[in-house]
Amino acid sequence: MAHVLIIGAGPVGLAASMLLAADGHRATVLDRDPAAARTVEAAIGGDWRRPGVKQFAHTHVLMPGGFRLLDKELPGTVDRIRGAGGNTHNMISGAWNVSAVGPRQAGDERFETVTARRPVLEAALFATAAETPGVRILAGTKVVSLLVGESRTSGRTHIAGVVTESGARIEADLVVDASGRRTEVPDLLAQVGAEPEVLREEAGFRYYTRYFRADERGVPASRTWPLSHHNSISITGGPGDGDTWSTTLVTSDRDQELRSLSRADVWDRVLALYPHAAHWNEGIPLTDVHVMGGTHNTQRRLVADGQPVATGVVAIGDARLTTNPQFGAGMTNGLRHAIRLRDVLRMLGTDDAVEFALSVDREIDAECGDHWQDDTAWCRHRVAEIDAEMRGERYETDDPNWALRSMAEAVLLEDPDILRAYADVGSLLASPDEALVKSGLVERIVALGADAPRYSEPGPNREELLAAVREGE
Repeated sequence: MAHVLIIGAGPVGLAASMLLAADGHRATVLDRDPAAARTVEAAIGGDWRRPGVKQFAHTHVLMPGGFRLLDKELPGTVDRIRGAGGNTHNMISGAWNVSAVGPRQAGDERFETVTARRPVLEAALFATAAETPGVRILAGTKVVSLLVGESRTSGRTHIAGVVTESGARIEADLVVDASGRRTEVPDLLAQVGAEPEVLREEAGFRYYTRYFRADERGVPASRTWPLSHHNSISITGGPGDGDTWSTTLVTSDRDQELRSLSRADVWDRVLALYPHAAHWNEGIPLTDVHVMGGTHNTQRRLVADGQPVATGVVAIGDARLTTNPQFGAGMTNGLRHAIRLRDVLRMLGTDDAVEFALSVDREIDAECGDHWQDDTAWCRHRVAEIDAEMRGERYETDDPNWALRSMAEAVLLEDPDILRAYADVGSLLASPDEALVKSGLVERIVALGADAPRYSEPGPNREELLAAVREGE
C-alpha cells in the first residue's frame, strides 16, 4: 500500500484521503490554514476563518450528481453533514405546480441533495476524516518546496514528497495537489524544472453574497431554479444548514457602477427589484456582504506533449480544473477526480510512475474536460452579453450552443420535460448531449424559445437597476 500525501484539506482533499484510506493506503493531509476554527460547532456559530480559500464565504451547493457520489462512496460523511444541520433539498421543488411544469413526478428524487453552508459542510468532512483510520491531518502546515527523488525514468523529475515551512521533510509515494484554485504547486514544480501547462482565462465575474437565518416567517420558499440571469446581473443562492440560506448577486467584474453592491443597503434595494428572488432576504442577516472578484477558469495539466512534466505528483479538484462558481460544479467535479484517482491507484499502483500520471490525467480529462470547455465558452458569452447591456445594446452571436442554452433557460417552465432535462445538466447528472440532443428536446426548445424573451423572470432594465443603486446618494 502507498503513502499518499495530499496538499489541501478542503472537501476534495478530505474526500480523497478517506477514499484512499478505505483502500488501505496511508493518507497524510496538509493544509496551510489552522484547525482551530474547523469544528462543526464553530462553523455553525459563524466562526469562519479560512484565509486560504477565496470562495469560502460564498454560496456553495453540492449538486445532486456529487451528492450521489458522496452518499455511495462515503455515506458516513453524509450522516455527519446531516447531523450538523444539513437539509435534504430537491433542486426543482420550487418549480413543482408552477406554470406548465405540473406536480412532482416519479424520478424527481434524482434531483435531491444535502445542503449546508460551505464552512459547516467542510467542518463535517474534516471531523469525519480526522476519525478515519489511515488518515492523518496536519493543519497549519504550509508546503514551501517539493522533494525531488531518484528519477524513475531517464531524465524525468520525480517528486518524492514535500518540505514544509517548519523545515520538516515528508516523504511519500505520491503527492496529490488538492489545494484549490489558489494552488502554489505549479510554481513549486517550476522551481524544480517541471513547469506544468497552465491554460488560464479570466471568468470575469464578481460575487456579492449575504447569509441569513429564518425569522418567524421561516425559510423562504424555493425558487423555480437556483440561478437566474437578468439584464447585466445574475442571482443565485439556496438553503444551507438548519434554518440558514445564502443569496448571491453576480455582476461583471468590470462593472464599476454596481460596485456599491458591497453595501448591505444597496444590496437589499437591488434584490427587491426581482419579484421571484426578493423574498430571499426576508430573514435575520448573519453577515454583511461578502465580495469576491478576479475569478478564472483554469486548467493545470501535469502532462505535456504526451508525457508527465514530473512523476510522483498529480492534481485534482480546482487545482486541476477551475470553473465558474455560479454553477456550483466545483465540489462535484472534485469528487469525480478523487474517485478516478482512487480507481487508477487500484488498477496500477504507483510502480509505473509514468503510466500512473498519464492515466490520472486521461481519466480526469475524460470526466470533466468537456464541461470545462463548455463552462469557459459560456463565461465568454455571458460577460460579452453583460458588456453589451451596460452599453444599452442587445448581445448578438452566431454560436448555436449559446443560442440553445439561452432558449432553454427562457422556456424552462413551459415544458416539464425541458425543465427536467435542463435540471439533469445543471445537477451534473447528465451531459447536454445526453439530456437534450439524444432525448430529441432540441427541436422543442427551439420551437418554444424562438420568440421568447431573453430573460424568463421579471426584473429591471439597466437604467432602473442603476437608479436603485444610486438611490440615497
